[in-house]
Amino acid sequence: MRTVWVHRDFDAPAERLWDLLTDLESWPEWGPTIRSADLRDQQLEAGAVGTITTAIGVEADFEVTAYDEGSRWAWRVAGIPATDHVVRSLDTARCRVGFGVPWPAAPYLAVCRVALHRLDRLSREDEAP
Repeated sequence: MRTVWVHRDFDAPAERLWDLLTDLESWPEWGPTIRSADLRDQQLEAGAVGTITTAIGVEADFEVTAYDEGSRWAWRVAGIPATDHVVRSLDTARCRVGFGVPWPAAPYLAVCRVALHRLDRLSREDEAP
């Protein structure tokens, strides 16, 4: 199925954004549709499963369907292909983050844009003074 994307460039190293994208405790801080997330496995990796609670309180199971350390992970939520997450280093201090969704879910890219904005704020908060 075709995937549609939204990207944003960050003035932060790729590692910082990767950490935010893969730390379940951070998901509610940048993910507008997530209230909480729990992982049944020890770590986020291909095949890992868990549960999210949406912003409106609905629980849904998820499974990580792809995982390339430091660069990409994707998942299914409630058995439906969901968001693909990518991080690409532009240089040592900058990176590009993208979210992809199946084309029938293209309107969800508006939510992904909000997430990118929140990630930008969070990546700046983590900077050392």
